[in-house]
Amino acid sequence: MPKKDQAKDGSLWERLERPAPARTSLTPQRIAEVAIRLADGEGFAAVTMRRIATELGVAPMAAYRHVSGKDDLWALMVDQVSAELEPEEDVTGWRETLRAYAVQTRAMMVRHPWLAQLPTPLFALTPRRLAAAERQLASLDGLGLDVDTMMAAFRTVGAYVHGATQAEVALAQYMREQGWESADETRRGLAPQMSYLMETGRYPTYRRYAQGAARKDDAGWQFETGLDCVLDGVAGLVERG
Repeated sequence: MPKKDQAKDGSLWERLERPAPARTSLTPQRIAEVAIRLADGEGFAAVTMRRIATELGVAPMAAYRHVSGKDDLWALMVDQVSAELEPEEDVTGWRETLRAYAVQTRAMMVRHPWLAQLPTPLFALTPRRLAAAERQLASLDGLGLDVDTMMAAFRTVGAYVHGATQAEVALAQYMREQGWESADETRRGLAPQMSYLMETGRYPTYRRYAQGAARKDDAGWQFETGLDCVLDGVAGLVERG
């Protein structure tokens, strides 16, 4: 569908809320499910409309009648996996709410590494992503922060989550490409470069970390400790009101 015609027909989400024609077996949701399965199993590059159509046993043009292009497809994929973000209803405090979403977002991105390759704005403009944002912003409401500060705090936590998890996903991908199956194998693979750099004597604090760290392979601990540092900063804003 040409973009000018899409604009007349309404946004993607507006179109999806309209009643589907009777006996429609091919739906945007089915297309997104196949795309997610392909991306999870074979990587983001495997996701093409032609491949999706083949998997569904339809002509490519049939798929294009439901999903007009990659922007719509990516948005549908993001929205569908975002159903995995469901903190318990009894999680109500601002810190507990932001922390729960952060931890679940990391887990979602690790399960679906292709999320780390998508343009960041797509994470916001879907119904489920906006619902997650709404609940987090609402947890900050009424604490004496103006709306700009609330949004800045929310986005800062999100930036940490996406940045830290993108680095984690990128390292895992690099290890696979190098054929390294464990952290020890990775260290052995990087040993020549690391040994030279440490022996220069220019990085004594980093050397002390490399030789004495007990949690260097505990990605979950590293993530949550960094997250608490960010949330402590938000707590300072809340205390100042």
